[in-house]
Amino acid sequence: MENIELYFWLAAIFGLFMAWGIGANDVANAMATSIGSKVLTIRKAIIVAAIFEFAGSVLAGGEVTSTIRGGIIDSSVLADRPDLLVDGMLASLLAAGTWLLIASAMGWPVSTTHSIVGAIVGFASIGIGMEVVKWNQVGTIAASWIVSPLVSGIVAFMIFTSVQRLILETPDPFRNAKKYVPIYIFATGFFITLITLLKGLKHVGLELGEWQSYGVAVLMGIAAVVIAIPFLNRISIAESATRAERFAGVERVFAVLMVFTACSMAFAHGSNDVANAIGPVAAILGVLQTGGVASKSAVPLWLLLLGGVGIVVGLATYGRHVIKTIGQNITHLTPSRGFAAELAAAGTVVVASGIGLPISTTHSLVGAVVGVGFARGIAALDLGVIRTIFMSWIITLPAGAFLSVFFFKILQAAI
Repeated sequence: MENIELYFWLAAIFGLFMAWGIGANDVANAMATSIGSKVLTIRKAIIVAAIFEFAGSVLAGGEVTSTIRGGIIDSSVLADRPDLLVDGMLASLLAAGTWLLIASAMGWPVSTTHSIVGAIVGFASIGIGMEVVKWNQVGTIAASWIVSPLVSGIVAFMIFTSVQRLILETPDPFRNAKKYVPIYIFATGFFITLITLLKGLKHVGLELGEWQSYGVAVLMGIAAVVIAIPFLNRISIAESATRAERFAGVERVFAVLMVFTACSMAFAHGSNDVANAIGPVAAILGVLQTGGVASKSAVPLWLLLLGGVGIVVGLATYGRHVIKTIGQNITHLTPSRGFAAELAAAGTVVVASGIGLPISTTHSLVGAVVGVGFARGIAALDLGVIRTIFMSWIITLPAGAFLSVFFFKILQAAI
């Protein structure tokens, strides 16, 4: 191929742009419940995300990634046209990054995976042919628009309802919080460990069977309880405290859990979704180095670092828009409500991954926040915001595809 150096720099720049978009949109919504419930300030959330998203991206982001993210098209059809793959991946990165920029500016929490998949569908349909697209896979993704938020919303409703009945609506909510919160801590440790093992560490060669993974998750759940109890014991209120002061004490207890879930979810997210940015770049680099197309592409360390930096910068510079939508605009969040949403989203992703349901972490979290709000009554929800978010999900795939076709044509004409 000619212009190898130009292609290299374009791939690096577009990959960084895509990683920035992931930080601005996806990481922002992962941190939104912690910020919306005032457990973390935006500055502290950025520090947490910087540490754990970056660690997840670099330590567990993967040595090898699929050439075509999501198996939407068969890379073998491009074996004789490596230049087409390079142009297509560049167009896909630029298209997905542009859509994430637009969505983030509007405060729409969209799926970064759906953005890059839509972009790949666009370039493949025009550059190769409609028949090479695995439309059944696209249909599965479309199903996640309903499955993800519905399942997580139901789970969040059930979790927060249990918090209401066991703790918040009892005569002594603070004493019951101390009694029952260790159970929620165990569940948090259990599900966060599973989501890390199943989604976050699948690339680093950690070969654990299903029962081994569940065994490790149980042990980590117990460890989380042991670690958290001293922190919980430090939280105390006077015997003469008013009911309002007791509720404040309850929320301080749940705030401890929110910090733990925020750190863990950030690590799992960074390790999994960084592939949306660096996967296409790795595919391009593979072509530039070998001149051919492989089904898998090695990911050098510098590329993981590039993805990690882009994600953190995206959150720091532009994440506030999506944070406001999820953390404040859907419903009013407190630490107990935010915790219920985080735990429901994590649990939904774990269960869905285990049984093969199509799932989106973004959609799951939004559905969980809606479920928590619904537990307080329909009046606690801003239905206009929810309607706008759902519409943004529907147009993400076609928007990514349209932008990809546009940039694909420009790249082919310009290079």
